[in-house]
Amino acid sequence: MAKGEAGAASRGMGPAGGGGVRGPGPAGSAKAHGRPAATGRMVLAAMTASDRIPQVLVVDDEPNIRELVQVALKFHGCAVSTAANGVDALRLAESARPDLIVLDVVLPDLDGFEVCRRLRAGGNEVPVIFLTARDTSSDTVTGLALGGDDYVTKPFSVEALVARVRAVLRRASRSAPAHGADVDPVLRIGDLELDESRWTVHRGGVPVDLSPTEFRLLAYLMRHHGRVLTRAQLLENVWGWDYAGQSQIVETYVSYLRRKLDPLGPPLIHTQRGVGYSLRAPGPGDTR
Repeated sequence: MAKGEAGAASRGMGPAGGGGVRGPGPAGSAKAHGRPAATGRMVLAAMTASDRIPQVLVVDDEPNIRELVQVALKFHGCAVSTAANGVDALRLAESARPDLIVLDVVLPDLDGFEVCRRLRAGGNEVPVIFLTARDTSSDTVTGLALGGDDYVTKPFSVEALVARVRAVLRRASRSAPAHGADVDPVLRIGDLELDESRWTVHRGGVPVDLSPTEFRLLAYLMRHHGRVLTRAQLLENVWGWDYAGQSQIVETYVSYLRRKLDPLGPPLIHTQRGVGYSLRAPGPGDTR
């Protein structure tokens, strides 16, 4: 990257310039970009706990955002491709098969929500982090309902975005269950059955259609049935976040699960006020 470009990146870009990136970050400065490659490899090892280099697709119509995020993620050990519109994003998502997509909501052709909708309709469950300029609950719920894994509000800091990417990649790398010869991939609690090998859920014999994040949350609750799990525990183990923020996402997804499971029988997921949630089999006297 040229000297002048590095300087522009290190200054950051505020909403007035359309950049939506707040403040300088270590990967956005010329000095940090020049650190030894070994540092990037160590960060990569911490990010994925894997020998494989994660592939990230960054989709934004603002060239300065694409460049800054690309430099930051490359410094942290990712291979990065970019797209400036929704059509190119869909094409690259199919051809490059990225491990994660950083996806702006506002694009010149298809918006980010429509891109995610088409990916999911085509069976592509690649993790998606939305970038949105509007910090509204409706945008958040829309993104999550479409199968988004996280969202970052503009203007954002590079450090915050890298942390979110790291968290989602870490969660994705450990989400596939390890099945040994003596491990039953089917979890059963009462009339609820979850098959981790086939990614299917049934309650009372009725199939329940869940998004990938809903499935992971339900599986974690079932593996720890009877225990009260804090929001921080759920964030760390389902979403891969190592801090106790954004509890709204936990509450939103618990609500999604209840809407799909409760019509089929007595409530299974219970709230411990001020603490978290637990999943318990219905008792003899429990009714819908």
